[in-house]
Amino acid sequence: MDKMKVIIRPLVSEKMVADSEKHNRYGFVVDRRADRQDIKNAVEELYEVEVEKVNTLIQRGKKVTRRTAKGLVTGKRSSFKKAIVQLKEGQTIDFYSNI
Repeated sequence: MDKMKVIIRPLVSEKMVADSEKHNRYGFVVDRRADRQDIKNAVEELYEVEVEKVNTLIQRGKKVTRRTAKGLVTGKRSSFKKAIVQLKEGQTIDFYSNI
């Protein structure tokens, strides 16, 4: 797979930031067809780090309801594949360096 198409975006949340500071793990939303080796190669090439371990999971879409002028509107968020990547000791990724 194409390296740029494997990783869709990094996951930046309170939980993932705490996990990256404490355990050197980073989260990414990835293409559903990507396997662990594709994800490892893409992260190593894009961020120039060494990956120790990759865990993947499919995050199910949640049901959402919101109130509008016409009443309640219900829908569903899309499901997506998430990858948690653990880097080797001493390696870090700075998502904010090119903002």
